[in-house]
Amino acid sequence: MRLYPVKTPYILERLFPHYTWKRSSSNNSIYLTFDDGPTDELNPFIISTLKEYEVKANFFCVGENLRKNRGEAMKLIDQGHRLGNHTQKHLNGWKTGMKTYLDSIDLCQENLEQLGVTVKLFRPPYGRITKKQGQAVLKQGYEIIMWDVLSGDFDQNLSKEKCLKNSMKYIGPGSIIVFHDNVKAESNLKYVLPRFLEQMLSEGNNFELL
Repeated sequence: MRLYPVKTPYILERLFPHYTWKRSSSNNSIYLTFDDGPTDELNPFIISTLKEYEVKANFFCVGENLRKNRGEAMKLIDQGHRLGNHTQKHLNGWKTGMKTYLDSIDLCQENLEQLGVTVKLFRPPYGRITKKQGQAVLKQGYEIIMWDVLSGDFDQNLSKEKCLKNSMKYIGPGSIIVFHDNVKAESNLKYVLPRFLEQMLSEGNNFELL
């Protein structure tokens, strides 16, 4: 049973207006994002698929994965993709104290800066961040990037056909969509990503960096 909304409820955007749920767009721009990587298992497939379709994407990276898979991270940078912060250890903000949470963000940002990344984009793992944590992160100069479309690629009970349908149904100008660079998502992502890109491009959409 699915326990997550594919389309972010508008009430959340109203309750947390200082977070970025989508971008305003007049030219059919879509913002493609991947969470959790970079991984040795799936990152090469993602890079090659994006290159085939000449698409740039945004990757919210876990600091520990950046450290373990530095070569994969550098490939993303070399291909012109954008890297952002996803905490050092993929922490759930609702279950983590303020200091531990902010320290984890700092550590991840240090890993990013060692790769030459200076942009300060942050996505909370699971989308879970307390109001006070959010205020502190914004005060440190980060833009908190959420999403308005969740593909569900991580859901191993979701068929790849349904995942593709989810990914395309609610997309609109300025949409921010989430996919994942982790082993749970591998089966769905390998089916969905090329088909999603091909369909979106055929409809005249553009993929842009945040």
